[in-house]
Amino acid sequence: MKYFIKYVLLYLALTACTPREKFDIIIKNGVIYDGSGSPSFVGDVAINSDTIAAIGDLKYAKGKMEIDASNNAISPGFINVQSWAGESLIEDGCSQSDIRQGVTLEVMGEGWSSGPLNETMKKEIIEEQGDIKYNIEWNTLGEYLEFLEKKGVSTNIASYIGATTVRINVLDYQNRPPSPQELDSMKALVRQAMEEGAIGISSALIYAPASFAHTDELVELCKEVAKYQGIYISHIRSEGDKFLEGLDELIRIAEKAQIHAEIYHLKAAGTENWYKMDLAIQKIDSARLAGLNITANMYNYTAAGTYLFATMPQWVQEGGQRAWIERLKDPVIKARLVEEMNAPGKDWENFLYMVGSPDNIMLVGFKNDSLKYLTGKTLTEISELRHTMPAETIIDLVIQDNSPIAAVYFLMSEENIKKQIALPWLSFGSDEQSLAPAGNFLKTNPHPRAYGSFSRLLGKYVRDEKVITLEEAIRKLTFLPATNLKIRKRGLLKEGYFADVVVFDPAKIVDHATFANPHQYSTGVEHVFVNGQQVLKDGEHTGALPGRFVKGPGWKGKSE
Repeated sequence: MKYFIKYVLLYLALTACTPREKFDIIIKNGVIYDGSGSPSFVGDVAINSDTIAAIGDLKYAKGKMEIDASNNAISPGFINVQSWAGESLIEDGCSQSDIRQGVTLEVMGEGWSSGPLNETMKKEIIEEQGDIKYNIEWNTLGEYLEFLEKKGVSTNIASYIGATTVRINVLDYQNRPPSPQELDSMKALVRQAMEEGAIGISSALIYAPASFAHTDELVELCKEVAKYQGIYISHIRSEGDKFLEGLDELIRIAEKAQIHAEIYHLKAAGTENWYKMDLAIQKIDSARLAGLNITANMYNYTAAGTYLFATMPQWVQEGGQRAWIERLKDPVIKARLVEEMNAPGKDWENFLYMVGSPDNIMLVGFKNDSLKYLTGKTLTEISELRHTMPAETIIDLVIQDNSPIAAVYFLMSEENIKKQIALPWLSFGSDEQSLAPAGNFLKTNPHPRAYGSFSRLLGKYVRDEKVITLEEAIRKLTFLPATNLKIRKRGLLKEGYFADVVVFDPAKIVDHATFANPHQYSTGVEHVFVNGQQVLKDGEHTGALPGRFVKGPGWKGKSE
């Protein structure tokens, strides 16, 4: 007994003499998922200022703030690789619907980006604004991201330069190839954006005027991006009837420009096209084996979200929104349109035909207050109310609302969703704004992915259905996209990396948003830190706005 007492006294003496290392924040006793995909382990994470200072057993350390994460997961902040938060962050920088799911970086710019803008483009954007109104205080993409950072945002922000935006800047909405001089002007805009911090270039080839761009034009722009080690990402020209051909074009661009290429929201749309997913995966795997860096991302829902222009052929949309809506008012054009909208698209993606029934189209976003009562109704229900056929209803509504009208289209299969989630080269995005159930945001219904994409992955597909492990899911939400985008010092829990950290309960994380009632926060995320500042505490937003403009590899400023 006396030896035991001596041992205890000696232990106490030694520990009392051991200096206790001090940190700003220590998150203790959590299960650490470092983002690499390696097995998890129980430990502590310490933060000093904006940086991860230590990881491991820190029981002798002292934090100015200490959080007990027992039974919770500690992971790097999640990267939303396809965010449309640009406008919503101007309205409300808190980024509530994403922060509450653990997102710490919004990557924006699918086809369209918030710069570069000329004066005509600025005027159009202001004229076409809906419920959210704002002045445009910037010209270039870099200036826009600096504007957001200065205004204050809770998440970090990054963006592609949109090939569509570049095209409109130089060619307006014309359906023709650029001249050599015009192409040089487009290349110059791309170079400027890359040097200002864009992470790459994006296209959305299903939509006019992006669809007017030929492959060679895209190759030339991508060659400029490749010089800066940037990435090409694309909403490919078809996700339905010509899905495989659209994928071939992306692979061809990657090869000719020698650039890493990624597919936005990988999907096989339309029942008749579901079988093509296996063939698409084979194509991508073959390209990767041949040495091309091809990756993809997705949102894990069976419904797509876009606008009613996805039900109309490209020819009627040439010239921009004003010209498109004016054409719809012509009775001769309307008659031709109705006929084409009710048949398979020959050289365009006809979502009205592909959904199989107007029951599978839900209208969710109107500009005109007099039409907002239709929010959440199906095209069938609205057509019955108005006593018109579905195609005519669409045309009439677009004219009346003077906008493209946001809609949800039920097009994909659950089997393919699970198959895609398991792909090792696939990451995740919301393809939505970051919202809150308040103010102007309540005037439209988003796709539920705005509030549920990341928690749905971790709850439904990881915990409940065990499609992939939690280690692998976190890798796909953190280190994989950070590596793809060449983002420095983010995406891992690692000493010296920026302290973007999430604490969540794997047993409780769940999405609540539905198509009928989408404005519902996910639950299960307890704490979120962005650049070392606590943005979410015990599941509630702190109001902190520490987000930064995360620059791409071509940035010519000082390193972070």
